[in-house]
Amino acid sequence: MNSKFLFPSIAFILIAIFAIMLIVNPSYEKSLEAKYYYEMGEYKEAYELATEAFELDRYNKMASTVMAQSTISLKYVKYINQAKEYMKIINDIAKQDVVSMGDRAKIKMMSEIMVKSYVKLAPSVVTSKDLVEEAKKYHDDFEKLLEKVNR
Repeated sequence: MNSKFLFPSIAFILIAIFAIMLIVNPSYEKSLEAKYYYEMGEYKEAYELATEAFELDRYNKMASTVMAQSTISLKYVKYINQAKEYMKIINDIAKQDVVSMGDRAKIKMMSEIMVKSYVKLAPSVVTSKDLVEEAKKYHDDFEKLLEKVNR
């Protein structure tokens, strides 16, 4: 009968101690905040908070993980933003009645940059599927553009 209450009581006490440690320890507090920002898609803020948490406690695995995941996601965000910028430039060129050889070379160069940059991206298990899919869409678009320009 005593063991019926003893084990759950010990488990509850251990969980309570762990929860208090998470709340009181500034490193883990920043890690939890970083994890929140990561889940909300604020990767830069998540990276900065995770870095601060990691500097406070080098053994903080959560901070290390959020820092690594944020770095990966920031690479995807950078790729997507650059792709949008290049697509805008290419669309402006395409609106012209005649596309010059110089403009074709510019389109080719931008497409090659984006195709080669995509190869360097490596998603992890927790990288946002939306980021990965959007980057892949741009990559496919740039590959098609490159094929058309190389004809």
